[in-house]
Amino acid sequence: MNVSLASLQTTLGYEFRDPALLRQALTHRSSHAFNNERLEFLGDGVLNFTVADMLYRRYGQAPEGDLSRMRARLVREETLAEIAQRLDLGSELILGIGEQRSGGFRRASILADALEAVLGAIYLDAGFEAVHVVIRRLFGDFLSDELVREQLKDPKTRLQEFLQGRGKALPRYELVLEKGEAHNKSFVARCHVEGQQYQDAEAGSRRKAEQAAAALMLEQLTRVES
Repeated sequence: MNVSLASLQTTLGYEFRDPALLRQALTHRSSHAFNNERLEFLGDGVLNFTVADMLYRRYGQAPEGDLSRMRARLVREETLAEIAQRLDLGSELILGIGEQRSGGFRRASILADALEAVLGAIYLDAGFEAVHVVIRRLFGDFLSDELVREQLKDPKTRLQEFLQGRGKALPRYELVLEKGEAHNKSFVARCHVEGQQYQDAEAGSRRKAEQAAAALMLEQLTRVES
């Protein structure tokens, strides 16, 4: 194995028994039919379970909804790409000519997929405990009390703080539709933000519908900024 891949393994804190697995994990579909897509699929599953396990054990009193939001934050593309950049994974990617020319080694989606593929490769190479150790180390910095405080806030609060931090007007909510029988009602709420299209969401209560609409709006605004 070349020096750079040896260096990557040192940074990962894991040495492959079968180096071919690491090469496959770094091979993008634009380069070869024998690529990292299957390993990415496997790594995604391993990562989601491991992060769920970490959160479940660390935050024993947090309800399911809060745990789900924290996990989504930890396994989202932006976080995975940031970790991949820390590992300098981009410099080791095996890309097709087109992706090389277009700067694919810097693209967040490609970096995130490659990181998941590497995790899948570690799982195949040495089993669950080995990849569990690597994931705990790579994601430890992101599992902070600050993250928890941020994610435990409800979406309406987070949206309000997001807008206030940018000097923008506060969101406005309205009930668009109420339907169903008295024992099984459904509510559609709309979230308006100045300068943006509205977001609608449906839930079993007006409050939950507004929270869901706020979450969608915050996701949209965050995506626009990134």
